[in-house]
Amino acid sequence: MNKLLRLATLLCALTPLGLTAQDKFDLRNGRDINELCAGCHGEFGQGGKDGEYPRIAGMPMAYIVKQMHLFRDRKLDNMAMLEYVNPRDFPAEDVYDVSGYLAQLELLTQLPPIDESQPFDPLERLQMARRVLNIPRTETGDADKGRILYNKECRSCHGTDGWGRHDRDVPMIAGQHTKYLLRQVDKYRQGIRIHDESDPVELLTLFTDAELMDIFAFLATADDIQ
Repeated sequence: MNKLLRLATLLCALTPLGLTAQDKFDLRNGRDINELCAGCHGEFGQGGKDGEYPRIAGMPMAYIVKQMHLFRDRKLDNMAMLEYVNPRDFPAEDVYDVSGYLAQLELLTQLPPIDESQPFDPLERLQMARRVLNIPRTETGDADKGRILYNKECRSCHGTDGWGRHDRDVPMIAGQHTKYLLRQVDKYRQGIRIHDESDPVELLTLFTDAELMDIFAFLATADDIQ
């Protein structure tokens, strides 16, 4: 189905594909709230400033909701988010709505070929190009070694090629800005963030810096082959 047609269908149904009946939310309200989020995370949740602000489009809905509440409860330290997440200005219903909206957004990994049988619309093409996901490859790291490491240590949680697992509310790490991933790994290693609440051992401390860069080099190629 054409992505624009799919979005129109979702706007009517208000229940995005892949979510259960318990995950109903107000998609229109979520879209309106996202106009505020877009200032940092981009109009389509694609992130901004070369990884200063992460990609949030396509993340599992429950994962986004959880992060919002962690910011609200001051369990995640992020000064840029504090003014937006207080309960008075950002009630639980709005958290739910914008999280659902972001979860159903899909970024293209490449532009579709131009259909020469149809009139060419440069504005439509430009708008479509703004939705293309293109994470730069890392300057260091061996992608082939990273693929082996990823499949051995990370795939069971983060899914095939790092695209996350909505069935387990595990975020995607492919298609994410490498600079952002590096910052988060540093926080996990320092104990500022918790990588896996069910396992007291911080897995990421078991990797060398070189091994992590190999994994990131592999993940940076995932949007090229998706």
